[in-house]
Amino acid sequence: MSTHLEQPVIRQGASLLQSKAVVVMMHGRSQTTDDILSLVDRIDLPDVHYMAPQAAGNSWYPKGFMEKLSENEPHVSDALKSYHARITSLLEEGVPLNKIVLAGFSQGACLTAEYALRHPGRYGGLLLFTGGALGPEGTRWKPNGSFNETPVFLGSSDVDSWVPEKRVHETAAAFEQAGAHVTKKIYKGMDHLVNDEEIAAAREMIQKVQASGLAVSP
Repeated sequence: MSTHLEQPVIRQGASLLQSKAVVVMMHGRSQTTDDILSLVDRIDLPDVHYMAPQAAGNSWYPKGFMEKLSENEPHVSDALKSYHARITSLLEEGVPLNKIVLAGFSQGACLTAEYALRHPGRYGGLLLFTGGALGPEGTRWKPNGSFNETPVFLGSSDVDSWVPEKRVHETAAAFEQAGAHVTKKIYKGMDHLVNDEEIAAAREMIQKVQASGLAVSP
């Protein structure tokens, strides 16, 4: 198996020393970094450093996100290990966790939700576009720590064929119970995409992170 850690990471936007926020962007199933980075122009914010890791084979794990975790192994463990390595690299470069926004679409949003619930802390924010935490019906998530008022945005459709509305509600509840400040939007009849209202929510969240100054102190 070609591991996710062996894949490239695309960086775009302001340099770390010039940025006022860092956004880690995780693409969806059968997509590439180009797909998730297409949101950058729509967000339209200067002074932001964007990091987009590429998945091996263009997908983070092979089966549906509500399958038993064992059905998606060893791919899920590899993806989460890769995710953690990317965050760790930013911390080692001097970026504090509260200047990092985690963002993902579809499979990338599912992976982001799962990663954050396993690694709670005070992030700059989480943007979950059409996704939910991993695991079959009846899964309960118990983060070992607090999100300490981290803003979390979840946007999804009431008719999405990949992500059931119920799982979005369950994921929102898991974050709320662990101390996150959650905003949840369910859009009637929305296709499998990121709409303009979700982009506006992303922009607002990132701007609040920017307001506290440079991501890396000179």
